[in-house]
Amino acid sequence: MRICDRRRWHWLPVLVALAAAACSGPSDTAPSRTAAPIDVRVARAEVKPIARTFEAGGVIRAQTTAQLTSRVVAEVREIRVGPGDRVKRGQIVALLDDRDLAAHSAQATASLSAARHGAASADASRDSADAALMLAKSHHARILQLSDRKSATPAELDHATADLRVAEGAVRAAAARSAEAAASVAAAEAVARAAGVTASYSTLTAPFDGLVTSKHIEPGNMASPGLPLLTIEATDGFRLEFQADEARVRSMRPGDIVAVELEGAEEGMTISGRIAEVAHAIDPAAHAFTVKVALPPAPALRSGMFARARMRADVRDALVVPATAVVRRGQLSLVFVVDAERRARMRAVTVGAPADDGIEILAGLSAGESVVVVPLPSLTDGAAVRAAGGQP
Repeated sequence: MRICDRRRWHWLPVLVALAAAACSGPSDTAPSRTAAPIDVRVARAEVKPIARTFEAGGVIRAQTTAQLTSRVVAEVREIRVGPGDRVKRGQIVALLDDRDLAAHSAQATASLSAARHGAASADASRDSADAALMLAKSHHARILQLSDRKSATPAELDHATADLRVAEGAVRAAAARSAEAAASVAAAEAVARAAGVTASYSTLTAPFDGLVTSKHIEPGNMASPGLPLLTIEATDGFRLEFQADEARVRSMRPGDIVAVELEGAEEGMTISGRIAEVAHAIDPAAHAFTVKVALPPAPALRSGMFARARMRADVRDALVVPATAVVRRGQLSLVFVVDAERRARMRAVTVGAPADDGIEILAGLSAGESVVVVPLPSLTDGAAVRAAGGQP
């Protein structure tokens, strides 16, 4: 019963047009039977396979977005940029109070200097121990020779041997102190580098060329890790993100072409994008999958714009005529059908989805009927026509 009701509604525009033609009277619409035929170009209504389209709304977003945050707790001293400003990679965009960080860096530098002086002292002590060892070895050798010739007492030999052992121990101790001093220098250098890196956290720079889209804090406020200060978006690439249910997502593949109509752009600007990513996990809030479409560079693209994505779904058979054959008059869609008497008969139709080479006709026309492709403004209901090439 519902199907029958829907078909009756499809025929409603036809009935309205026929009633309007009847009320106008023959003198208003019926052309002279002796008028010369009007040359027209005709085409036949044909059943063709057309693709059903799927349409979804989404938001344009930059492919690369960065929220600048502080890595330390410090007061914001200066914000040098604002929303709408373009920035270059490495450009300073914000400054934090660095007095505490600078003091720690200076302390680390002083500790490094002290460690280096200590290392120099340890190296000097090692050189002195080496010299003492050489002297002890020389003295021990002379006493040993004298002892062999019975010219030195055993006590003198024992003293020379003991002095040699003491000198060797002093060299080992000096070497250990020198190694310890070198390790202290390495540790101080690491601390100094860390302090220098931490001090650099007081200066925030742009991570890439882009556009500042948001400022989240003002000078005088306290910045802390995790609290965004600025948002910067790259302007060299945008994407459209929209939601699609499971039934639609099954037919989508990365690389598929998508027609994207930009809301608010001049005359509804449409650009062609490609699906870059189809989420494999459903969004629990939207109960749908997120689809991301990579867009080509275009001056009209802005982050946050609303856009509509249109893509092909399944294919079905439909009655199709050239789109130019349909004439819009108010809320009515009309075509001129060429009958067996070679006269143009105005007929109201119900149009459906656009096709690649025409438009779908839901009601008011049958397959095989001839329609005027481009009706002239002077063409009226019942006018004699002559098709291009002399055929109706």
